[in-house]
Amino acid sequence: MKDIDFPWPIAQMVYQHHECLDGSGYPNGLKDGEILFGAKIIAVADVVEAMSSHRPYRPGLGIEAALEEVSRMRGVRYDATVVDACITLFRERGYSLPAAWAAPPIAMRSVAT
Repeated sequence: MKDIDFPWPIAQMVYQHHECLDGSGYPNGLKDGEILFGAKIIAVADVVEAMSSHRPYRPGLGIEAALEEVSRMRGVRYDATVVDACITLFRERGYSLPAAWAAPPIAMRSVAT
């Protein structure tokens, strides 16, 4: 991404999206004012999507668990304005993740050898 000419520092936002307001994130342990706002948006979106969606190693926990997590860590790990916008989007405006994201993966049959 660093070689794509965006009008915003997208590569840096992606790089910073695991940083947390309290400095407990990675890769650089940045704190609130050091983290790009776009990275703060990606961080909340990433947590909500990751927690609510099924993964090969575990079932999805659902949107409510994801929203509870970002709400619980609002102002600690995640930007309060971003969390509030996310909560508003899902709870007040009725947004939902696309059904394909929430569906369990298609089971693969094992083949006996």
